[in-house]
Amino acid sequence: MAASVPLDHENQIFLELLEQDGLVIGARGLGMDRLLLRFLRLYADPARLVLVLNTSPAEEEFFIEQLKISNVNHLPRRVTNEIASSSRYEVYTQGGIIFATSRILVVDFLTDRIPSDLITGILVYKAHRIIESCQEAFILRLYRQKNKQGFIKAFTDNAVAFNAGFCHVERVMRNLFVRKLYLWPRFHAVVHSFLEQHKPEVVEMHVTMSPAMRAIQSSILDILNACLRELKLCNPALEVEDLSLENAMGKAFDKTIRHYLDPLWHQLGAKTKSLVQDLKVLRTLLQYLTQYDCVTFLNLLESLRASEKAFGQNSGWLFLDSSASMFLHARSRVYRLPDDKGNKNRKATEKTNVKEEKEQKRELVLESNPKWEALGEVLKEIEVDNANSDSLGGPAFLMRLYEKTFEKNKDSDEGCPKGRKAAKSRRDNAREPSAKKAKTEDPKANGKKKKPALTLTQMLNKEEKEDVLVDQDQSTELSSSQENSTEEADPDGPLLHTSSPDAYYGILKEPLTVIHPLNGCSDPYSLTRVLHEVEPRYVVLYDAELSFVRQLEIYKASRPGKPLRVYFLIYGGSTEEQRYLTALRKEKEAFEKLIREKAHMVVPEEREGRDDTNLDLGKDSALMTISTDTRKAGGQELKGVQQTIVVDMREFRSELPSLIHRRGIDIEPVTLQVGDYILTPDVCVERKSISDLIGSLNSGRLYSQCVAMSRCYKRPVLLIEFDPSKSFSLAPRASLYQEISSNDVTSKLTLLTLHFPRLRLLWCPSPYATAELFEELKRNQPQPDTATAMAVTVDSESLPESDKYNPGPQDFLLKLPGVNAKNCQAIMNRIQSIAELVTFSQDKLAEVLGNAAGAKQLYEFIHLPFKEAVSQGKIKR
Repeated sequence: MAASVPLDHENQIFLELLEQDGLVIGARGLGMDRLLLRFLRLYADPARLVLVLNTSPAEEEFFIEQLKISNVNHLPRRVTNEIASSSRYEVYTQGGIIFATSRILVVDFLTDRIPSDLITGILVYKAHRIIESCQEAFILRLYRQKNKQGFIKAFTDNAVAFNAGFCHVERVMRNLFVRKLYLWPRFHAVVHSFLEQHKPEVVEMHVTMSPAMRAIQSSILDILNACLRELKLCNPALEVEDLSLENAMGKAFDKTIRHYLDPLWHQLGAKTKSLVQDLKVLRTLLQYLTQYDCVTFLNLLESLRASEKAFGQNSGWLFLDSSASMFLHARSRVYRLPDDKGNKNRKATEKTNVKEEKEQKRELVLESNPKWEALGEVLKEIEVDNANSDSLGGPAFLMRLYEKTFEKNKDSDEGCPKGRKAAKSRRDNAREPSAKKAKTEDPKANGKKKKPALTLTQMLNKEEKEDVLVDQDQSTELSSSQENSTEEADPDGPLLHTSSPDAYYGILKEPLTVIHPLNGCSDPYSLTRVLHEVEPRYVVLYDAELSFVRQLEIYKASRPGKPLRVYFLIYGGSTEEQRYLTALRKEKEAFEKLIREKAHMVVPEEREGRDDTNLDLGKDSALMTISTDTRKAGGQELKGVQQTIVVDMREFRSELPSLIHRRGIDIEPVTLQVGDYILTPDVCVERKSISDLIGSLNSGRLYSQCVAMSRCYKRPVLLIEFDPSKSFSLAPRASLYQEISSNDVTSKLTLLTLHFPRLRLLWCPSPYATAELFEELKRNQPQPDTATAMAVTVDSESLPESDKYNPGPQDFLLKLPGVNAKNCQAIMNRIQSIAELVTFSQDKLAEVLGNAAGAKQLYEFIHLPFKEAVSQGKIKR
């Protein structure tokens, strides 16, 4: 991959951020990865130690690969759980750039396994995700507490994310400990002027949708609008602006709806839930109308209607007139049924006729996707000699797809309609000369091993010497071509075997033609790799994608003097065009809002935390507990004690440890066998989310955990924590059982508390509330000992002698008549065994239990013969 030339605006951003730490917010696709890569090249030196946060394994692999291409000697290293904790300090001291998981860095900072004072700085990628409860914010706070000199530089290209919430950008900068905000939108004067000087040749082609496609789009929009109106009527509290038809076309609409409805999802009626699901289905149909071919789209509609009717899951939109129109026009794109004037009751006949009989009457239409025709024109324009083009075209592809979808016997020609026979004949005629050409004109091809490739219905001329890159969403056109090419393609013909669906591009034989999926692969830098590996002169952008358009601009500007022509295909007046324009508008509005906020932003001088004046770093005196030791000087001595909580290593996957530390409480990360949090020597907490609670109750694991906590600690606590942004209910409304049921979660919790009378349940609506509650529980209490907490095992009993008990006899004792959780402890304090209890008189039992009625029940249960008890009606057979 060739090295890219630095751009003018990239140089300016680099110099500004190098001079002073800050947060850079750039336009999507303008190359935040290129900027981060320049800093990685700068700091790839064993004399420095630089940490990189918030990167995925795929991104880390890409950066390491690029640095290797740039001949960087000291490449970045990854620190994962495969490296032993005892060896990580040595890895850190070797210097260079370190990619490490957030959980490992948190633990290493807390246990001083990482030399904090030797860290040169931290680079934060995708900085819009840095909220105060995330692990990355915890790492930055620990870093600034121990290192006042190192830098913090943050990057993001998602300006729209800062529109959510109040003063989002200020809160992110606070968590990043930076004072400067650098904004670089696409309309920035430096960016605009430079890219205009090096802009590629763009051929924008507004493709006209077919009349049937326009009718289907209109029908879907009508249904979508009707569902939105119904949703507003059912939920008046929803924001009207967010439920507009324009927003419903965007990608983030599902998240917007769930944001409003998740907290009360369990309280919503069946109609609202059905409407939300229908909106998702309709938005998918709207997108697939332009992405799918006519056969696959009709098959999707038919299967959708069959499933909805079978399970009764839709809110009624299938019965609207617009829905009937949508199905009618979708069928008209695939086939046409001849008018049957002699049949007066046509609807009844259609229901009773056998499928094969209906197939006989169909006259195939197979309407091609208008973009296919435009794509064919583009490729013909690129081709030097169109006469020798090996083209199978769209009709042959649609015929194969129709046979696979709707026909049982593809090889049988009996009973085929005329249209089908003609199309099949054209397909066979098209394949035969293609194979002959491959044998006669390219003799070397037979001896050469062919590369794996995706197939395209429009092939290129062999004499074309310019490379072509086709960017296309991985829709049915590609996937179906993959499946059929393996079965039908002649090994000597133009169609090659396909590559993996997860591959970031497929290759056709020379001249090199690449088909690249927009959203079909897991590699986030797939297009960047293809552009620099192939270096195409022509790019066909089959689907409108904002970030890909920007990447093409950067690619052209980084190769000055080299020609690049981009064909931009888009359906004019379609929802595809509207989604693209909406994305542009929302990003522009987001930057305008950020510019206004930056103008009025008040940033304190101590924001960077390079001294002790930053309140986010220091231990707040209000959070420090002043404990009174009554054993010294009659309680006259007051001593300030730093709060400490022992936390199990596995809990660092959650955000609670970060919030606890933010309240000024020290964290001791260790491996605990009993409990998750040790607040005091007597208080042990087992934290459960709702899903984990239900799973632990069903498996019996929670019972074992409660047994271990009750044996080892005086005050075992079960903390049930739920997310306030999501629905929470152990049981649906109006379904509470009057009697205990073995399948009911509430009943199981009740039995758990009855079996463990000392177990306390804490319900917390969020991790913030949990951190505050932990602080309250620790007030005026002694601090836990880390070594003691680590020594506690499932089989150990660390309670004082007075609090120890044998669980078997106690369980037996609690089941006796007259014995309950209140008097059980009194009985155990007076007797040594069950045998001793049997010798007590009724008066003595009344003295021990403090209840004459309970003592009588217990005495009669022990001493009354069975037959006598039955005769008196005390026991029923």
